[in-house]
Amino acid sequence: MSPSPTPSPSPLLDWRVRFGALALIWGFSFLFIKVGTEGFAPFQVTFGRLLFGTAVLAVAIVVKRDRLPRGAHVWGHLAVAAFLLNALPFSLFAYAELTIPSTLAGICNATTPLWGMLLSLVALSEDRPTRVRAAGLGIGFIGVLTVLGAWQGFSGLDVTGTALALLASFSYAVGWIYVRRTLSGTGASNLSLAGSQVGLATLQLAVVTPLFTSVPDSIELMPLLSVIALGALGTGYAMLLQYGVVAEVGPTTAAMVTYFIPVIATTAGVALLDERLTWNTPVGALVVLAGAALTQTRRPRSRTVVGNRSAGAEQVGTTDGAPAVVGNRSAGAERVGTTDPRPAGARGSRA
Repeated sequence: MSPSPTPSPSPLLDWRVRFGALALIWGFSFLFIKVGTEGFAPFQVTFGRLLFGTAVLAVAIVVKRDRLPRGAHVWGHLAVAAFLLNALPFSLFAYAELTIPSTLAGICNATTPLWGMLLSLVALSEDRPTRVRAAGLGIGFIGVLTVLGAWQGFSGLDVTGTALALLASFSYAVGWIYVRRTLSGTGASNLSLAGSQVGLATLQLAVVTPLFTSVPDSIELMPLLSVIALGALGTGYAMLLQYGVVAEVGPTTAAMVTYFIPVIATTAGVALLDERLTWNTPVGALVVLAGAALTQTRRPRSRTVVGNRSAGAEQVGTTDGAPAVVGNRSAGAERVGTTDPRPAGARGSRA
């Protein structure tokens, strides 16, 4: 008689507590970026963020005795994913927050599901939108125009900074589609793919940063602590939190964190950075989130049972580079929502 499998130990903290911590970490990421850029160049903020995030994930890989992905083609795809989901959007957000408030950056980040659905019209022929999802796309972009104050001719708005933040969110959407097409079914664990991806992004910034920045004359404490928190918490530990929450309660519930991030980012910016808030910003943000939620709806699909698992993953949409794991598969997460398994790092950090 074979021994019964040993049950996995229960988490020390209830999943709701970890869910709340995850929302807070990702929501505060935009504040950390803002404070970080007060003492460091944007590329330096991004490099530090990736470096500390890689350190946390590397420790987790060693502790779990996980193995890194194998195959040159896998590493090639991971390098592209690292650029689209980490190096590029992280840098764009850092540059954007030189001229726009962290509240606006957090709201721009919430547009990723809208960009993802728009891109799916071209890139994912099997993922055609329903009328409800199409309506969500339209509602979402009306929300964007509301946030930006389009009826005022975008008066007082820094166009370049806003465009950079929106481009960062667009990069997330492109990256997730790329990962869905190239990195599903590699056989590597979610954690090892995420750690490898963030590590490659760190190497990319290690090459770029010295070319465009110089060493600061002095290092101030608060910007330094912000960069450390941004990397260790927002890019490293948050992935591990999301990894556990999804494994425990499923990707759909875990993806709800997406809708708390702009709320927390706005609250933090107003309360701690004294950023100015006009009525159209929170109203537009709510419209954006409503549209994003509608774009994540799906028609019921038949499920084919294979062994003890059913094929057809749930679609979710989270915002940061967070892992969404079901069994040994990754489920779509962060702000886009896809049906195929994706690696943890594919969700990029929402920040």
